[in-house]
Amino acid sequence: MTDRYAVIGNPIAHSKSPQIHAAFARQTGQDIEYTRLLAPPDGFRVTLETFRAAGARGANVTVPFKLEAFDLADEVSQRAKDAQAANFLNFDGGRVRADNTDGAGFIRDVTRNLGISMDGRRVLLMGAGGAAMGVLQPLLAQPPAILTIANRTVEKALRLAEAFRYHPSAASSVLSGLRYDELAGHHFDVVINATSSSLHGELPPLPAGVFAAGSLAYDMMYGKGLTPFLAFARSQGAARLADGLGMLVEQAAESFFLWRGVRPETLPVIELLRNQ
Repeated sequence: MTDRYAVIGNPIAHSKSPQIHAAFARQTGQDIEYTRLLAPPDGFRVTLETFRAAGARGANVTVPFKLEAFDLADEVSQRAKDAQAANFLNFDGGRVRADNTDGAGFIRDVTRNLGISMDGRRVLLMGAGGAAMGVLQPLLAQPPAILTIANRTVEKALRLAEAFRYHPSAASSVLSGLRYDELAGHHFDVVINATSSSLHGELPPLPAGVFAAGSLAYDMMYGKGLTPFLAFARSQGAARLADGLGMLVEQAAESFFLWRGVRPETLPVIELLRNQ
């Protein structure tokens, strides 16, 4: 019998997850069906329970339901606890297990696909919301020499830095939170945009000069052409630019592995999506 999975969100029509998982299934010979489910803003639990009752095996969860998915799970992985959000659910009998594959997907894209080590690097993480929380612990585990969190509301950056300051993975890194204007005079080897600014065609208020020689600019968003952040990074001399398409495919591969016990090859799928 074909095992059923889905991605649940609102909006959801744009999601590439069904195409990604279909490619993984063809590649690995797995018999699965993966669809999109649109949940009303106040109807995530009902949508999920209806899907479970129909015999589904699991689900991915996207905006705006990752916090709700975390809260309703019976078992929660350490990665999800660190992020305080879940994008992965596995249905095992009457229990729901939650995980967060975003951080693992980000790290695999940067270190494996882009071939960039963050060990001993100076890293700037922009944003203090769910996207930033999802990658913070995996980032610290690399470990960078310096990890600075910048946010328009500096209190959020400071709270996030304080929450992870004594995490076991933070022992080798200097972790701090700053306002954007306080970044002037600092230089970073890796600059990560974990804000939603690119969705709105906007640019975080980065001062000039933050990109060190040979630096990587990484935007977790993706789309046609360069995002405003990546265009700014290029004008500022960033050596390498990357959007979030690779992270999207890698976090999906981590989900696929957790569900099916086999890890698919991601580079052919990334190339397939790029060519489209």
